[in-house]
Amino acid sequence: MQFIEDIESLEALYGRPGESSLVKVADRITEQYRALLRASPFAALATCGPEGLDCSPRGDPGSVVVVESETTLLMPDRRGNNRIDSLRNIVRDPRVALLCLIPGHGMTLRVNGRARLTADAELLERLAIDGKQPRTVIVMTVEAIYFQCARAVLRAGIWKPESHVDPAALPSAGDILQARSGDRIDGTAYDTEWPDRAAGSMW
Repeated sequence: MQFIEDIESLEALYGRPGESSLVKVADRITEQYRALLRASPFAALATCGPEGLDCSPRGDPGSVVVVESETTLLMPDRRGNNRIDSLRNIVRDPRVALLCLIPGHGMTLRVNGRARLTADAELLERLAIDGKQPRTVIVMTVEAIYFQCARAVLRAGIWKPESHVDPAALPSAGDILQARSGDRIDGTAYDTEWPDRAAGSMW
């Protein structure tokens, strides 16, 4: 197997991008991109650090981010597993990227920029849900924002009910934990308890 190891060879295979692929990029949040952000309740957050890369799922009702200004996004860090992989990375390397999904829509939205963390009391209170504050807030300065055409979503068919996978056909979280822990964790008990535990610790 031969590998492509230089940019010239890569560009020779693909050619130049069309005008629409370039003109769509903005260095701030335009009115149209603001509308897409407000419709996106889910994003994948990419970060980088000394140990390598990380990509974590983020979600909130309505919109996964708050548009604070034309160059600033706020992303509250809700309850999770306390691994804080993404947050560790941001403290050490501010470069971040988002890939935002819009339910039922083919386009995705890409955002590149730099981020910092804050535990500002006023901001935490402002972003509370059901009286529960996030532990921190990711403050992202937008450097580039643009839509991605719908081909990937259409190919994947992720919004088509007929393409949805029956969860019973896949290993559960409990199955994985029991196998990875050498049976120290009771997988059946974990799966049985998880819905109530998640409902009680959503925010």
